[in-house]
Amino acid sequence: MNLKIIIEKLQADEEEQILVKCHSISPELLAVLNSLKSRDSLLIANIGNEIHRVAPSDIFYIETVDARTFLYGESKVYESKYKLYELEDMAMSDFLRISKSAIVNLSKINTLIPSISGRLEAVLANGERVVISRQYVSELKKSFGL
Repeated sequence: MNLKIIIEKLQADEEEQILVKCHSISPELLAVLNSLKSRDSLLIANIGNEIHRVAPSDIFYIETVDARTFLYGESKVYESKYKLYELEDMAMSDFLRISKSAIVNLSKINTLIPSISGRLEAVLANGERVVISRQYVSELKKSFGL
């Protein structure tokens, strides 16, 4: 496939835009478009009394524990006022539900290890491990093209 990239400099009063011309929308193209779309959306989360703006790309996984939602970064844990389903609906690219109480950033998964009862264990880039429930394994495999 030949891909031609054209960049044009705009006048100061012109609106910036991205135009995509394609024969069909592949999953890869859709992922790139979603990534571009979600770049500007920062999440508001807390660490204690401090309020932080967190880029979705900096989040490794999101988990709900005791009706509280936590965003796990490389070394920090943030608490969010959003429910898990609300974060999932924000169309953050690269995120996929892995259990009733968690979603994971697919771009942060280094290794998948088969586990008991058809589950998988994902080893993330920061060394943490999360379990993918059996009912979500097929969707994860589809996301990785397995």
